[in-house]
Amino acid sequence: MTEITSLTITELKSGLAARQFSATEVATAFLSRIAKNGDLNAFTEVLGDSALAEAANCDQLIGKDPGKAGALCGVPLALKDIILLRGVKNTCGSKMLSNFVAPYDATVTAKLKSAGAIFLGKTNMDEFAMGSSNETSAFGCVRNPWDRSRVPGGSSGGSAAAVAANMAPGALGTDTGGSIRQPSAFCSTVGIKPTYGRVSRYGVVAFASSLDQVGPIARSVRDCAILTAAISGHDPHDATSMDLKVPDFEGAAAQASQSPELKGLRIGVPKEYFIAGLNAEVEASVRKGLAHLQSLGAELVEITLPHTEAAVAVYYIIAPAEASSNLARFDGIRYGHRASGALKLEDLYARSRSEGFGWEVKRRILIGTYVLSSGYIEAYYHRAQKVRTLIKRDFENAFANSCDVIACPTAPTTAFSIGEKTTDPLAMYLNDVFTIPVNLAGLPAMSLPCGFDKTGLPIGMQLIGKPWDEAGLFKVGAAFEATTEWHSHKPKGI
Repeated sequence: MTEITSLTITELKSGLAARQFSATEVATAFLSRIAKNGDLNAFTEVLGDSALAEAANCDQLIGKDPGKAGALCGVPLALKDIILLRGVKNTCGSKMLSNFVAPYDATVTAKLKSAGAIFLGKTNMDEFAMGSSNETSAFGCVRNPWDRSRVPGGSSGGSAAAVAANMAPGALGTDTGGSIRQPSAFCSTVGIKPTYGRVSRYGVVAFASSLDQVGPIARSVRDCAILTAAISGHDPHDATSMDLKVPDFEGAAAQASQSPELKGLRIGVPKEYFIAGLNAEVEASVRKGLAHLQSLGAELVEITLPHTEAAVAVYYIIAPAEASSNLARFDGIRYGHRASGALKLEDLYARSRSEGFGWEVKRRILIGTYVLSSGYIEAYYHRAQKVRTLIKRDFENAFANSCDVIACPTAPTTAFSIGEKTTDPLAMYLNDVFTIPVNLAGLPAMSLPCGFDKTGLPIGMQLIGKPWDEAGLFKVGAAFEATTEWHSHKPKGI
């Protein structure tokens, strides 16, 4: 029998229902895998005892009344350490929250609990989700399972590494400027950022509220479809959560896997995403992926998204501005790190925040405070919002006139070496040049494996969809996956 930790969520669901193995056996296998791969530093906390207790409850329920078992009963998952899980530390990868215990469940956590999912632990991340390499975490860098000298991508690097190394069949991450898709590309997993408003952000510590979105990372497109459906839906606790019916995402993926034909589908290829600076091997792999989609019946259409070149600048005005506002609450008074020995209130604020926040978070707070300050808000923040509208209109025009889905690289390079870009913030920020526009426009987008470079590092292809058309992305992604083998490759020793 195939090793349990190599099974997909789809396969685990089927095996548990058929009583081929127990939830306890599944949880034990994954916890053992986590212990063996501790050097990857993918988890900030492993919840072994509670996972086994939850598994035992699932086994009892499946044995006595399987009809009452949730859709994910007995399936183990991991949570990025920015998503609240009641009674468990939620650090956001920061010294500021190193001892903060979540008093309630995030909505996505509650939804997964109600479906019967088991939580293996909280995954490591860039501090407050600010980073593209997982090097800003107060708990050390996560290492890429494909090459431990390389970064796994960020900020959801722990979640991507855990899935790639078979430490979890699926995990939740958050995506503000590419933080699900870029690590998925670097680690050869599938990851999707749903449409802004598809998934509730309640109980997810805010970085940039108009950009943040929760989404899954898994080993297959169908698994991502299962998890997306499980966490989607209206939530009265989140004013940005849309009251829309959740489509049958898994059905769309399953049907495309069985009949992988894309005849009549128009796939837009944006010329602004194939530019100088794009790694030649990445471009070659993505171009081959596009040709493969064409062979399945899709029509490739060159499109233009003319304001793409402004996206990184716009993002690094809007996101820090919102971060500056959101992180103002961490002052050492109600919760978070409190400096000792302060005699005055202002001194307490200054010392607590200076000690609690890392260098990247401080940099973004300073940038955000500057662009919101009197005399500069119009020149920077308000102008950035206007250009954001233009970027959104670029996508609207492309979808209205030229294409149904857009395909392009997820990241301009493969995973880079640990420490390679930490002294050059601009080089680090430019790593998200292909993912940031999607967040600014609020669109759904998915990264899936499409090849490897000559050193064996994974390459990801990004699919961008119309608002609320995650089902369309799952259809295209599943058709591609069913007729290629890139997703089946595993890191050495895994």
